[in-house]
Amino acid sequence: MPPHWKDARGVTVTTTPTIEGQPIREYLGIVTGEVIVGANLFRDLFANIRDIVGGRSGSYERILADAREQAIQELQAEAASRGGNAVVGIDLDYEVIGDTGSMLMVSASGTAVKV
Repeated sequence: MPPHWKDARGVTVTTTPTIEGQPIREYLGIVTGEVIVGANLFRDLFANIRDIVGGRSGSYERILADAREQAIQELQAEAASRGGNAVVGIDLDYEVIGDTGSMLMVSASGTAVKV
């Protein structure tokens, strides 16, 4: 996978501070995308059983990947709404939240730019 990719609007995202060969012409500010997903009781049960026997939890991995992708898409949409065509310096954070720790928040932040 390349170090950056584009969505359907053509908004490039990257964790690097620049995009090689594409000078930044204008900085448009910080943009964010957040997604909160709840854990399913049955999925928790099977994940715990799988963890006991040493396997990976494919259901959690899919949920995490989907949440990460949704957070990045929100980030790209916010950048596009500001007139940007790229987001540089993306940082992804994961946090367990809720009274019982049954929810996961995935947040993505970066700087919207015009390249």
